[in-house]
Amino acid sequence: MAASKPVEAAAAAGGGGGGGSGLPRWQVALALGAPLLLGAGALYLWGRRRRPARGKGPSERKTPEGRASPGPAAPGGGQPDGPGHEEVSPLDRAQAAKNKGNKYFKAGKYEQAIQCYTEAISLCPPEKNLDLSTFYQNRAAAYEQLQKWKEVAQDCTKAVELNPKYVKALFRRAKAYEKLDNKKECLEDVTAVCILEGFQNQQSMLLADKVLKLLGKEKAKEKYKNREPLMPSPQFIKSYFSSFTDDIISQPLLKGEKSDEDKDKEGEASEIKENSGYLKAKQYMEEENYDKIISESTKEIDVKGKYMAEALLLRATFYLLIGNANAAKPDLDQVISMEDANVKLRANALIKRGSMYMQQQQPMLSTQDFNMAADIDPQNADVYHHRGQLKILLDQVEEAVEDFDECIRLRPDSALAQAQKCFALYRQAYTGNNPSQVQAAMKGFEDVIKIFPRCAEGYALYAQALTDQQQFGKADEMYDKCIDLEPDNATTYVHKGLLQLQWKQDLDKGLELISKAIEIDNKCDFAYETMGTIEVQRGNLDKAIDMFNKAINLAKSEMEMAHLYSLCDAAYAQTEVAKKYGLKPPTL
Repeated sequence: MAASKPVEAAAAAGGGGGGGSGLPRWQVALALGAPLLLGAGALYLWGRRRRPARGKGPSERKTPEGRASPGPAAPGGGQPDGPGHEEVSPLDRAQAAKNKGNKYFKAGKYEQAIQCYTEAISLCPPEKNLDLSTFYQNRAAAYEQLQKWKEVAQDCTKAVELNPKYVKALFRRAKAYEKLDNKKECLEDVTAVCILEGFQNQQSMLLADKVLKLLGKEKAKEKYKNREPLMPSPQFIKSYFSSFTDDIISQPLLKGEKSDEDKDKEGEASEIKENSGYLKAKQYMEEENYDKIISESTKEIDVKGKYMAEALLLRATFYLLIGNANAAKPDLDQVISMEDANVKLRANALIKRGSMYMQQQQPMLSTQDFNMAADIDPQNADVYHHRGQLKILLDQVEEAVEDFDECIRLRPDSALAQAQKCFALYRQAYTGNNPSQVQAAMKGFEDVIKIFPRCAEGYALYAQALTDQQQFGKADEMYDKCIDLEPDNATTYVHKGLLQLQWKQDLDKGLELISKAIEIDNKCDFAYETMGTIEVQRGNLDKAIDMFNKAINLAKSEMEMAHLYSLCDAAYAQTEVAKKYGLKPPTL
């Protein structure tokens, strides 16, 4: 797990957000004052100015209704024919048929209810749009009980044509579209419902969340399969390797490193070094010429050279970095099975495969790999450092702290482990609403940055905690320290930009900093994603979609890509709803 991703699964194995202090997406959204769609990460940002819900909580919309909403009550009170009514209008007759249908509906006699609603539709004067829309919507409710989804969609469409902002009909049609597997149309309808209801109904929010996830997964599966591999920025790669201390393949090339220890003449050693694919790959690493590493490692593997195990691990690592987990796994499997290989190589391969499994949402396999790594190399600090991050993801904070403590015992100079232990303790105290433990964790951060003043991660994590505590000025100072230490770390600029929005509502300054991040690293997917999120809030939906698409092309895992597609689809659905219903979102 990369140093730049303190609480997320391995950055190189496809971590989202792209580095820096690892601000979770839910917190990015909260920083902008936006509601979340319960677990999806897909943001419906127009609902940021929410009002408390009134009355009872959300309930399933199953029953028919007496009149369209919004709209006035039908004239005549909707009474059926009877004595004393010498002249009954067509609308009164229609209302009577509808009321009879409602009784059948409540009795569970849906076929009879449909017949009554059909009669109401035929009797109703065509200029009575609101009443007609009600009759169609009620018939759709009866069809829904019979699971006749095509008829539900057709009747709801009629209702919406007559009453374009008819929430009940829109939501019922959205559910029918979901059953008919028309996800795009379902998303547009449920987006309209969310906006019209002011994001107050949990049912519509949950349906939007579900559809966005499904759409995102479908699109990402196809796109990721056919994507062109893309090497991350040098800063990202260096940040990733800096999170390992016992990784042989990332160690500098030793001056006397040779492929044959019996060859001790300088000329001979130089010649052999040039012919070794692995050693050449290591040389390219030092030169930051990363694009050639996979091909040179392959040369070593093809000839089954002395450094075959190292070459397999190095190639697998760069496959992970470019987001090709399918290619990485066989190489990692082979290294792990090589019992005669250096134990640190095998442990490192287990760490990387475990991180890959976590990215693929397979926590059991991930845990098994980390535990195996600890069994075969119990003195390897990297195992405990990265397993600690896994435990945080699994909300096993106490076990995470134990792993960080073991890492620190083995390597007392591990600033990253010290900082991430503080973060774990802070997160536990903050979510548990324990003020005294929060203060203890904050003091821990102060101690870390005092002992390790050159650890940018310590300042970044402390800044995140300070932001939670609304100590914005001090958080800003911590981000400035990060920038001083790592001026080419684009994500720090993104976090500092978000802070300006939350702290001072300074949109111009926030966008300036995020634009600076893109200027520093045009492969920073986190910057494009954040820019897209802000543009949604500004009402610039076309620009937001463009930003999300740029982030999609940079995604390092299929899961990350699915999340980004969800954001993009949410923004696109809002553009369509805006065109259809003339809704203008609140802006920053």
